[in-house]
Amino acid sequence: MAEPTTVHVALPGRAYDILIGQALLDGAGQRLAAMFPGRRFGIVTDNEVARTQLPRLVAALDRAGIGHAEIVLPNGERTKSFDRLEEVVDALLAARLERGDLVIALGGGVIGDLAGFAASITRRGMDFVQVPTSLLAQVDSSVGGKTGINSRHGKNLIGAFHQPRLVLADLDALTTLPEREFAAGYAEVVKYGLIDDAEFYFWLEQHRPAIFAGDAALRAEMVARCCAAKARFVLADEKETGVRALLNLGHTFGHALEKATAYSDRLLHGEGVAIGMVLAHGFSARLGLAPSQDTGRIAQHLRAAGLPTRLADIAGELPDTDYLMDAIAQDKKVVRGALTFILTRGIGQAFIEKNVDPPAVRAYLEDIRAVTD
Repeated sequence: MAEPTTVHVALPGRAYDILIGQALLDGAGQRLAAMFPGRRFGIVTDNEVARTQLPRLVAALDRAGIGHAEIVLPNGERTKSFDRLEEVVDALLAARLERGDLVIALGGGVIGDLAGFAASITRRGMDFVQVPTSLLAQVDSSVGGKTGINSRHGKNLIGAFHQPRLVLADLDALTTLPEREFAAGYAEVVKYGLIDDAEFYFWLEQHRPAIFAGDAALRAEMVARCCAAKARFVLADEKETGVRALLNLGHTFGHALEKATAYSDRLLHGEGVAIGMVLAHGFSARLGLAPSQDTGRIAQHLRAAGLPTRLADIAGELPDTDYLMDAIAQDKKVVRGALTFILTRGIGQAFIEKNVDPPAVRAYLEDIRAVTD
């Protein structure tokens, strides 16, 4: 078995490694025992991951003689709630885990966000390890320290920046993902190319069929390139007061659509991002900022990956434009009521645009709906 690829996140005083490779879950016990001798772990996961990946991690910890507790939650975006946060914190305390012990987030982005936030507040702050099992989590949400839960007012509005001590991205876990979930994660992969790396975007266009067919070497390269890009943004702007906001390309529209579908299986997070990226490029073209043909090229790429690209691709009816605009107004990038969007001048040329005119956004959404409804 090849040695894992390492991406180092060199935050002063909080540096950590992202390990990317195969069989990392099976060797996790030995690795964690060496890094954190004498510690116990609270594993937070969901019922789907508990079925496919938890036995591998538990066996590895048992072989290393590491004490652990297991907390299994329902699968899905609705788990990022106050009720589930309380459940996790109570379970960690009931297991008598101490401040020096660690939390393991075993799962996708939902579990990583929730478990990381629980770690940040339990006993005024416990360390945690990210063990992402979805493509979305491996390339994006497990890196950078964003943790949190959703509110009825919008997505990810309650949380904290809390960096992990280690990220173990086991590529073997991707082989058990449903096709729809793998595709949803791929939207976040494409995002990195669209932000500021056109070469990576064109590489993805070339290699997407082989990546989806399971080519291990290409998948490893893909995940490593995404993690290196994410680490670069985190090092430049850990608390997202500037350039890190570029990582939200497509997310302002996407989060509004997730809220409009009640954070249900009607629209997975990555699917919302896919539609949002197409909308962001289309809006940029409408403003005369980007070539209109880029929007069609990106949409074609995402559709080939099995992703939705239009509002009409979302099952069921959507709330009216007033509802979507209200959701957009709750976006975390809003500053003193002014809308901030990630727009683009073309593939690989995203930028932060402040004071975006709300009537222009509303008119764009109305026109899009008129075409796709």
